[in-house]
Order: sequence, then C-alpha cells, then structure tokens
Amino acid sequence: MKLWATSDLHLGYKENRAALAELPAYPDDWLILGGDIGEKATHLEFCFREVVPRFAKVFWVPGNHELWTMGAKAGAGEELRGDNKYQLLVALARHHGVLTPEDPFETWPGDGPPTVIAPAFVGYDYSFSPDGMTAEQAVKWARETGIRARDEDMVFPDPYDSRQTWCHARVAYTEERLMDVPDGTRIVLINHWPLRRDLVRLFRIPRYAPWCGTRLTENWHRQFNFSVVVSGHLHMRATDWRDGVRFEEVSIGYPRHWTQDKGMAHYLREILPGPTETPLGLEGPTWHR
Repeated sequence: MKLWATSDLHLGYKENRAALAELPAYPDDWLILGGDIGEKATHLEFCFREVVPRFAKVFWVPGNHELWTMGAKAGAGEELRGDNKYQLLVALARHHGVLTPEDPFETWPGDGPPTVIAPAFVGYDYSFSPDGMTAEQAVKWARETGIRARDEDMVFPDPYDSRQTWCHARVAYTEERLMDVPDGTRIVLINHWPLRRDLVRLFRIPRYAPWCGTRLTENWHRQFNFSVVVSGHLHMRATDWRDGVRFEEVSIGYPRHWTQDKGMAHYLREILPGPTETPLGLEGPTWHR
C-alpha cells in the first residue's frame, strides 16, 4: 500500500485532461491532490470522476486557481467569491468522497509508525518578500520586474478584509487542529503553498515569491511531528529535507512544464512509505524531471 501525491494538474489544458484520463488504476493506494486542479468547479468535477474510482482514498486541498472568481458566464458557482467559493468546492469534494481540509484527519493504515494525513488550506500573506515590506509594497516590488499575479484580480478574501487576514485565520485554524494530533503520531501535512521561503526557488521570476506562502508556517516542521510536507504551486518538482523532515513539491504544471510522452503516472510522487532518512546527509534539492 502506498500514498501518492500530485498537484497543479491545471485541467483547463486539454493535454492535461487527456493525460489524467489515461492514468492507471491504483486500487489499494491513496492519492493526494495538492491544489490547482483547475479554475472551475467543472475541472474538479472531471478530476474527481477520473481519480476516485482509481484509488482507495483521495485527499484534496485548494490552490489559488481553484479560488479564482471566474464570473457568472463561466458556469454555476463561478461568480462566488472567497470563502463561499471554497465552501462550494469542499461540498463538491465531499460529494465524491474526497477528503478536504475541513474533514477529520485520516489515519494511515499502511506500514510504519502511527501517522495521520492532514490536508490544510493556509494560503499566503505576501510575507515571502524582503523584510519589512507591507503587502502593498511587495506587490509594487514585484511589479518592478513586470510581475503581477493574476490572484490580484481573481482571488477575493470575502468575508475577510484582506488576503492576509484570511491567511492568518487559516493558519490559526490549522494550528489548532494540528495541536490536537495525539503525541507520538506522525503527520503528513498537505498545503498547496510551500511552508518555507527557502523552498521557493523561482529562477526566472524570483519576485513572484510574495504569492507563495507565509512566514507564519516556516517553523511548523519543528513545532509539530511532521514526517512529510507535501506542496505544489511552484511547478518546480523537488525533494528537500529540513531538520529530518521531507518536503515534497509534487506539481505537474502547464503542458510546457512536463513531458506528455512520459504520462502522468511518471509524475506521481511516493509519499508513504517513501524514504525516511536524508540521503547522504544532504538537505536537497533533488529535482524530479
């Protein structure tokens, strides 16, 4: 029995939809979907219809693309904003039997120490920018190199007054849930955005970092009993180690970010059992092509 992970399927692209439809079945295994499945509820509907019959259990967390408000012309529910859009997607996932950040943590029944799978939705607060910058300054700083995330026009924080406030509320909610995990139980944490700034490696667009996470999570791997942290968002597949904790960036990305001839199964990342020790004492990254 294995726990696999992938993210950033971006099913608005026909190439990615076709590849997902060709994914083999793994009837004894579990699957993590780490966000950015698509921009519309219909993209999630397609994904869940494809993967749920192929795996024994499926987990999903939202990325920024799922939270985009696309407008009423894009389909039912696409005019919803902020938490209302998120709750619509949670309901859709539950309808298909997919576990979300709002559901009880599931205990891993496979080999190894007691472990729970913990889906999370934390988001970002622009703090992955130079010290002392406000959110407004971070957006301006990124704009100096021609970068402006589409989230600025597509992700709304309603009912919160800002994306930062929404992020901080989600951090507090997630921390409370993690503190309830019994002592001695290990945790596989899933969050679309990286937990640490030093894992944000965007060589061509380094000033996209403000939309990539929050400093509030940088020490979670020391505070909680994590064994693995699964994320996506960067389209830079890699394995890293920090203080004995494995960090897995598992994204597929846009069609130009992966090789279609290899098939989507090639890009599934084994999370459990997986390696349990830092290879050769190196922290990483180990890039995955």
